[in-house]
Amino acid sequence: MSRIRAFTMPKWGIEMTEGTVAEWMVREGDAFTRGQTLCLIETAKITNEVEAEYDATLRRILVSGGSEAEPVGALLAVFDEGQHSDEEIEAFIAAFVPAEGGVAQGAAKTKAAVPEPVGAAVGAPGRVRVPIETNRPISPEALRLAEEEGVDIAGIEGTGRQGRITHQDVIKALRGPARPTLKGRLAVPEDDPKVFASPLARRIAALHEIALSGVAGTGPRGRISKADVLALVPAPASSGSLAVPAFVAGENRPEIVPFDRIRKVVAQRLTQAKQEIPHFYLRLSARADVLLELRKSANLVLGCKASVNDWIVKACAMALVRHPEVNVQVHGTDIYRFPHADVSIAVAGPQGLVTPVVRQADRMRIDQLAAETRRLIDKAQGRGLGMEDMEGGTFSVSNLGMFGIENFDAIINPPQGAILAVGAAQRQPVEAAGGGVAFETRIALTLSLDHRAIDGAAGAQFLQTLKTLIEEPQGLFA
Repeated sequence: MSRIRAFTMPKWGIEMTEGTVAEWMVREGDAFTRGQTLCLIETAKITNEVEAEYDATLRRILVSGGSEAEPVGALLAVFDEGQHSDEEIEAFIAAFVPAEGGVAQGAAKTKAAVPEPVGAAVGAPGRVRVPIETNRPISPEALRLAEEEGVDIAGIEGTGRQGRITHQDVIKALRGPARPTLKGRLAVPEDDPKVFASPLARRIAALHEIALSGVAGTGPRGRISKADVLALVPAPASSGSLAVPAFVAGENRPEIVPFDRIRKVVAQRLTQAKQEIPHFYLRLSARADVLLELRKSANLVLGCKASVNDWIVKACAMALVRHPEVNVQVHGTDIYRFPHADVSIAVAGPQGLVTPVVRQADRMRIDQLAAETRRLIDKAQGRGLGMEDMEGGTFSVSNLGMFGIENFDAIINPPQGAILAVGAAQRQPVEAAGGGVAFETRIALTLSLDHRAIDGAAGAQFLQTLKTLIEEPQGLFA
C-alpha cells in the first residue's frame, strides 16, 4: 500500500536536541532506493549520512541544505511511496504534528493547520508581508523578516555558509551602516560627499582642527590619506632639542567572529556543566622516569609509537576497573557504573574540541591502544568522526602537557563523573636517598570529580592507584 511519509530530524544520542541539514544528495522529484544517501545532517560535532530505509520519491523539501538548526522531530521533507497529488502532499504537510515527546512538538502545536497562501501574507499585526522571489541562498527566518520589513536583499552580503543570507544579515541591513562620531570642531562627517578621505585622515584632522575641504588627496582616486593631513600639521616650536612627534592613535576596529555552530554547542555544554555539576578537585604528581624509559623499549619491542598520553590512558583505564565508583555516568538521580573503561580523549580538531572514545581501554595492550587513538585522532582531523565514535564514554583524559602547561583544571564532560587533566613532564629537584639533591621527572595530575556521585575518598584512592601504575609501569602489562 502506497503512502506519504514524513522525514523528520532524527535523534542520535540522549543529549541531542537539534541538528542542521548540511546538504541534500537528492532533489525534489527524484526517486531514490533503499540504502541510498539522502542528505548530510550535522549534529553538535559530527556529520552523519542519512540513508533511505525504503524506496520512494522526494516530493517536498521543507528545510534546505545550509539552513539554520532545526529541533529533533521537525519536519524536513516529505516522501511519497506512490503517486499522490500535490494537493494531498500539501494537506499532509498542513496536518503534520511531531511525534509525542519530540523536541519540535511544542513548536508545531502553535502553527496554523492550514499553510500560508501563495502571494501576500500577513506577518506582524497591521503589516503586510510581500513575498520575495530570489535564487540566492537565504534562511527561512531571514526571508520572512525581509518580506515583513520590505528589505531589498539584493544589496545584502550573506555571511552564512556559501554566502547564505542569515537572519542577522537582514537585521544589520535594517539598522543601516554604523557611523563613528569624530571629535573636534572641524571634523568632517564620514558621509560628506564633498570630502573623500580615509577614516584615519579624518581622525587626525579632527585632532588638529584641520578642515579637509579643498585638500588635494594623493591616495587612490584622489583620496585624502594620513600623510596628506600630517603634511598640514604645523611643526612644533624649536626649543633647542629634537622635537618628538605627537602620537596619534589610529582606529582599533575589532574583527567580529560570531560563534559557529560547534562553538555554540561547546559553550552551552560547558556552561551547563559548571553550573549544574558540583566540581571538586584532587591534585598530585607522579614520578615518570621509569615510564619514559619503559616507553622507549616497549615501542621498539612492540613496533608501535605509543605516546606518553597513551600510557596514561592505559593507566587510567586499569585504575578505573579497580575503582568502579569513579568509572560512572550520572543520569538525573541515577548513577551508572560500568565494568569496563571507555575513555574519552580530548582532541583539538578543525571542528573544535572533540572527545572520541577508546572502547574498553582496560582490555587493550598498549600497542592496540596506541593504534586506536591514532585512528580516532586521524578521523577527528579529517572531520570523519561518527556518532559511534563519540557516544558513551565513562571517563575523560585531557592532556595539555605537550604545550608546556604545568597544570590546569578540566571541566567534566557530562554525563561522565570525572575527568583527568594532565600537565607537562618536568624535571624537578628532590632530596636524594643518601642526602644531597637529585632530579626526577614528574607529571602533574588534576582530577575533576562530580561530588554528587563520587566521594573525595574514592577519588583519592583512584589517584593513588593511578600514581602507582605510572611510577611502576610494569603493572600495566598485568
